[in-house]
Parts: sequence; C-alpha cells; structure tokens
Amino acid sequence: MKLTPSYLGRVWRRSLQLRVVTSTLALSLAVLLMLGFVLTSQIANQLLDAKLSAAKEETARAKQTVERFLSSADVRSDGIDAALRAVRSNLTSLSSDSGQTTSGAGSFDPVLIVPRMEGRAGVVVGSESEIPTTLQTFVRSGQASYQYDTVTDSSGRYGKSLVIGTPISSSVAGLEMYLVFPLTQEENTLSLVRSTLLTGGLVLLVLLAAISLLVARQVVLPVRSAARIAVRFADGRLKERMPVRGEDDMARLAMSFNDMAESLSRQITQLEEFGNLQRQFTSDVSHELRTPLTTVRMAADMIHDSADDLDPSLRRTTELMVTELDRFETLLAELLEISRHDAGVAELHSERVDVAVPIAAAVDTVQRLADDAGTELIVDIPDEPVIADVDARRVERVLRNLLANAVDHSEGKAVILTMRGDADAVAITVRDYGVGLRPGEEKLVFNRFWRSDPSRVRRSGGTGLGLAISIEDARLHNGRLEAWGEPGNGACFRLTLPRRRGFKVLVSPLPLKPIRPRTVRTAPAEQTAPPIALPAGPQAGPAPS
Repeated sequence: MKLTPSYLGRVWRRSLQLRVVTSTLALSLAVLLMLGFVLTSQIANQLLDAKLSAAKEETARAKQTVERFLSSADVRSDGIDAALRAVRSNLTSLSSDSGQTTSGAGSFDPVLIVPRMEGRAGVVVGSESEIPTTLQTFVRSGQASYQYDTVTDSSGRYGKSLVIGTPISSSVAGLEMYLVFPLTQEENTLSLVRSTLLTGGLVLLVLLAAISLLVARQVVLPVRSAARIAVRFADGRLKERMPVRGEDDMARLAMSFNDMAESLSRQITQLEEFGNLQRQFTSDVSHELRTPLTTVRMAADMIHDSADDLDPSLRRTTELMVTELDRFETLLAELLEISRHDAGVAELHSERVDVAVPIAAAVDTVQRLADDAGTELIVDIPDEPVIADVDARRVERVLRNLLANAVDHSEGKAVILTMRGDADAVAITVRDYGVGLRPGEEKLVFNRFWRSDPSRVRRSGGTGLGLAISIEDARLHNGRLEAWGEPGNGACFRLTLPRRRGFKVLVSPLPLKPIRPRTVRTAPAEQTAPPIALPAGPQAGPAPS
C-alpha cells in the first residue's frame, strides 16, 4: 500500500495510540532541545569565562616579562626590531612552558607592534593578520582590551581565538603587545558535551517512545475493546459486555458501559415486543374486520341496488354509505400491506417489463380523478422501451399514489410525469405546480397519516398510508423515493429504481429539484406547465379513461 498523504491522514485520525506517542515524542523533543541549548550555552559561557580569567593572568605575567626584558636590554645598540624579536622569542618559550603546565590559559602566540610615527617606521614582530583592527584601536588609545575572533595563524589555519592586547611602558615608545589564545581545547570540550547531550537525548527519546507506547496501549486497549463491543451491540448482539478488571478508572468505565448496555438491551427488547404486539394487533384487527365488512358490503349493495325506490334523502345516504365502505376497504387493504412491510414478509415479484406499462396503468386509474379536478396529466417518456426488473404491481401502486397526491395538491394546474433511464437505473418524477411543501416537510410526507393541511379535502379519498407504503415499495426494490417542494411553487416526487434486481441505486437519471434558468424571464417559468410533445406510441401518453 502506498503511503499517500490521504492514507497517512486517515491513519493519524483513526489511531489514538499513534497520536499519543507522536505528541509525547514531539513535546519531549522540544524539551530536550531547549534543555540542550541552555546547558550548552551555560557550559560555553563558563569555559570562556575560565579561559578569559586565565588569559588575563597570563597577559599580566607576559607584560611584566616584556617590560623587565626591555629595561635591561640596550635597545639603541641592538635595534628595535632585534630587541622585539628577542622579546617575542622569550614570550614564545614562556607560552610553551604554560602549555605544558596545568595553566587554564594554555599556549598563546605573541605579537608585538610598534605603530608608525613621524620620523619612525612601524615595526611588527609576529602575524599582524591575527589582530583585529577594532582591538588595535582600543589598545592604541591606552586601554587593555580583549576580543573573540576567528583568526588565521602563521600556518594559515582558521580558528576561533581569544586576543588580548595591552600597551607596554618601556623605552620603545608606543609598543603594543597582543597575545592570541586559541580556543581549540574549549571547542573540543564543547563538541564533546554536545555529542554527549545528543546521544543521551536520542536514548531518552527511544525510552520515552517505549514508555508512552506502553502507557497509551494500557489506555487504548480498553477503548478499542469498548468500540468492538459497541459495534457488536449495534449489530444486534445484545448480550455483549466489557470485561471488568481491577478497580481503576477503566474498570469503572467498563462497569458503566455494561450498565448502559443492560439498560439498552432491556428497552430494545421491550420495544421489539411492543412493536410485535402492535403489528400483530393491526394484522389481526384488519383480518377480523374483513368478515363484518363483507357482510355490511353485501347489505349496502342490496340497498344501493334498490336506491331508485327510496326517498331522495335515503338515496343520498345510501350513496355516502357505499363511498365510505369503499374507503374502508382500501384502508383495510393498506393496513394489511403496511403490516407485511413491518413484519418483513413483503415479497417482491419482479420481472423484466417495460416501465411504460405500469406508468400507463397508473395514469389510466388516476385520469378520471384528474378530469374531475380539471387537472391535465402530461406524460413524458422515451420512444424506446425502458426495460427493468421490477414488480409492476408495486410500481403501479407507487405511481398511482404519487399522481393522486399531485392532483389533490395541484390546484387545477397541470401534473407532469417524466421517465428517463440510463445503464443502471430508471427514474420517474411526478411534478405538480400547486401549494408545494414547506421546509422540512419533504421528509414528513412519508410518515403515516401525516397531512400538511388537515383542512384540505382529499379528492382521491386517500387513507394517509399511500406514501408510507410507496416508500416501503421503493426500498423493497433497493431504490429510493424522494420529495422536494417550495411553498407556492409546487412539489416533485422522484422514484429511482435499479434496472437489475439486487443492485443499488447510486445516481438518478433525473434531477429532483428543477434547474433554475440563468436568464431572468418576464413571467415565472413554473406557474404553468411547459408544453411537452408526447412521443408516439401507445405508452407515450395517458391511457383513455
């Protein structure tokens, strides 16, 4: 597997142990770096302070040596240059003796300078390139000074050094003495300290990683165990429990989790029993009502057949009784159907059919209702057959419910049924331009017995279970039934079904929401139904009523 940024990010988000160990190492590394920087700085400062103190003492001894030597030597007879070379040779031997002893200053390189004056040329004994110009300026003003600098010695090597300069009171006017103390030993000591700190820091980081891994594992393992048990509990294994070990916080977490699981298990069992009883009650009542309903239906039909011999008021009562009996029979049939879905015993009898066939049957059934309401039904389907593995009876029932619901809420405006298909799915939309849906009602419309406006009269005589059964029929096909609407702009219901049984719907061939035009029109685009030419063929339009 490639270590892509997305994979690493997913591992980082999903692994608590990795985040704990990484955070511990990052914080430990930051602390070690700060500690190493402080320790190194303090050690370096102490080394330089000790070097400076010893170098000052060595400079004072060298100054006394130079002054004593020049006071006893005949500078005029020997010459300034020769006298200074003899002094430098004496200082060099003194430097060798200092390097062999335990003096903290160590060896040094002496440089004697007599600056140029009127009537006298300057004299330099030693390497003047080792002396910084700024330091010479301070010394010529009569001040003893020192400076840390990177200098080049007589062999041409670069190195950090401590340079101390001081004026000399002697028979040689303006004589300046400079001692160059290499800091090689201090640099070696500091390098050793840094390498020691680095090695110790790396070892400490490895130990901290192992410790944090162990500590995080002790915390993460119970959490992972709780996650696995929670997944099994969600899958229906209601007897899964966490093991309780000890009396620490993790043990109390396990006990609390087990108590919660026990309470949820009891409540789920009670709800399942109650749901089974409720479904059984609905099914039993629906079955038991069929016998008296059949008897009442027979009596009502006999009375209705003799309605011409009755008074007008009794005749109207007979018609109302027959109408309500029809609605009662429909309600019982839908109660039985919804109880089958609840019990999980609803069967799908699918076959390869042209989807235009159930569309035509549904339109034929609703056409009379649309004519009574003054609503035009417009059907837009392709000329070529769209074949799919569906239960034609259930698809027809879904479309019948959607069309009847659209006619009830269209307020006399046209209702458009559109069907399109692709390689994987077939989609059917039912669009009306009536009262529409308020925000949030696109989910509520599929609830049982829910009505957006209870005062609205149902022309179709619906029972309130049509859309609830429709969405269950869509799920039985592994499809989807969705709704959209806006107040005053109508609503749209979209049924999307897979063309092959057992497949799931991923993308629908038709949009659910209308596509808004980019240009501004003089009149609203959806106040009336757009003119659509019906394709040729018997399945292209609504069946005759």
